[in-house]
Amino acid sequence: MYKNFANRRRALQKRLAEEKLDRLLITHPADWYYLTGFTGDSGALVISREAGKSASLVTDGRFIAQAGDETSGVKIVPQAGALYPSVAKFLRAGRGRRVGFDSGQLTVAQHQELLRATGKHVAWRAASGLVASLRMRKDPAELAVMRRAAMVADEVMAAAARLLKPGVREFEVAAEIEYQMKKRGASGTAFETIVAFGGRSALPHARATGKRLRKNELVVLDLGAILAHYCSDITRTYYVGRAPSRVRGWYHAVLEAQQAAIAAVKNGATCGEVDAAARSVLAGHKLDRYFVHSTGHGLGLEVHEDPRVARGQTRVLAPGNVITIEPGVYFPGVGGIRIEDDVAVHEKRTEVLTRVSRDLTEL
Repeated sequence: MYKNFANRRRALQKRLAEEKLDRLLITHPADWYYLTGFTGDSGALVISREAGKSASLVTDGRFIAQAGDETSGVKIVPQAGALYPSVAKFLRAGRGRRVGFDSGQLTVAQHQELLRATGKHVAWRAASGLVASLRMRKDPAELAVMRRAAMVADEVMAAAARLLKPGVREFEVAAEIEYQMKKRGASGTAFETIVAFGGRSALPHARATGKRLRKNELVVLDLGAILAHYCSDITRTYYVGRAPSRVRGWYHAVLEAQQAAIAAVKNGATCGEVDAAARSVLAGHKLDRYFVHSTGHGLGLEVHEDPRVARGQTRVLAPGNVITIEPGVYFPGVGGIRIEDDVAVHEKRTEVLTRVSRDLTEL
């Protein structure tokens, strides 16, 4: 386990050398976990490209013992006072003026505080995405965990579908989903569980309410589990009753779009090409204007991470990438349909991690 973290730090050090940076300040918990194994939620990690001094973690007294237990080869620096003055003091005392930071993870106020506190001792350089680019390519151990997280999501989705009977409330189904995740070993939900009945299923990010399910309604369930720090994400759409012909048509168009997008996922394809495959199918059914979001996103330690699978994205897919494929159509006041699965990219094949049936299910 510790070897994986050390290897990741070495890979990052190579990137620092390429970017002509002496050190990199990391303030995002998912990034410092990826590099060290530290699971605390307060601190800052400094990675140096100087041999023998690769990682230093500044954190407060609540996390000193925990950091020592969870990491290896990482210098633990006790925080004295507020976090960013402590980080500035550490940086001033160290070697290497050119310090990178991720502008997407540091607020303007935090950056200004660091500028004032470090003065001429540090030359700050924007260096966004250095850790994110490493995190995109999952190693075999990460993929093994993500397969298990997907299996949990599959089992929970199947259990949730059995609850969909007229009279049940969205809140009740959401609560049962989260209970079933914990029962199967998940540490929590990857995001707020989406349970949307009837016309509310036309809201792509609907939050569960007290609405009761009625017969002849669409149901969208979107859930994800965190297992051993890694996320899964799956969506299925059900119909309670006998689906009318227009709903069947919409459903089969979305399923066809998803199948086309999954077929387009391969080593060397661009994310924009995958997105276009889904949109092209929906356009053929004259439904593309009802598809109001991107086709997918990267998945890993966070439920939304690089790469983005969206219109015009030129990022090239590579082995180790895990992405969601989730086209949908939404009709305000009527309902929505979305089908989502997690897909891993390998050198010569793709692997769909989530396996609950995608066929139209009438309950």
